[in-house]
Amino acid sequence: QIDSKLYERLGSAISNFDNRLPKVQSELAKQIIKDPYNFDFLTLRDKYDERELEDALVKQITSFLLELGTGFSYIGRQVHLKVGDSDFYIDLLFYHVKLHCYVVIELKTEKFKPDFAGQLNFYITAVNRDLKSQEDNQTIGILICKDKDNVVAEYSLANISQPIGISKYEISKLLEKEYKSSLPSIEEIEQSIKDIEK
Repeated sequence: QIDSKLYERLGSAISNFDNRLPKVQSELAKQIIKDPYNFDFLTLRDKYDERELEDALVKQITSFLLELGTGFSYIGRQVHLKVGDSDFYIDLLFYHVKLHCYVVIELKTEKFKPDFAGQLNFYITAVNRDLKSQEDNQTIGILICKDKDNVVAEYSLANISQPIGISKYEISKLLEKEYKSSLPSIEEIEQSIKDIEK
C-alpha cells in the first residue's frame, strides 16, 4: 500500500457525494474511493475490451477486493435488472458493510464521457427501486475509466441526481516488458525465417 501511494489515492476521486448524501455518509463514501485504482495485478493483452477487463477483475476477485479496500462485499457481475420491457446489466455489484449500501461499479476501457454518468445514474436508480431495502442507505456508484478529464467529470456530475464517484485506473506495463525481454521481436523472427530459407 505504501509502494502504491495509497495515501495519495484515497478520497481524491471526483464525486457529487457532498450534494447527494448526508454529511456522515458523504465523508465515508469519499474515503472509500481511490483515484487512480491500481490494477497491476491483472495480466491483459495490449488492446483489451470492457468484457476482458471485467473477466480479469472477477478472476482476481481477492486482489480486486484488496484494491477496493475494507468493507466491500462482492455480489455479482452482469447483474440483471428488468426495467419496463428492457433488460439491463450492471458490470459489477458490491455491498459496502460500513456504508450499509449497494455500490454499483461501471468499468470503461476508454476516457470518461459525460454519457457514462447518465448510464450509471440510471443503474443506481434501478438498484434503489428494485434491490435496496428500507434498512439500506442510498446506493452509490463508482465509474472507473481508463482516463478522465477532471473538469469534464465535475461538469457531468453537477446535475446528476444519484451519488457518483468518477475515477480512473492504471495497469503497469512492467510485466509486459519482462516478457518482452525474454521473447524475440517480430524483426528477429522474420530474420530467422530468412536465414533458414537461405
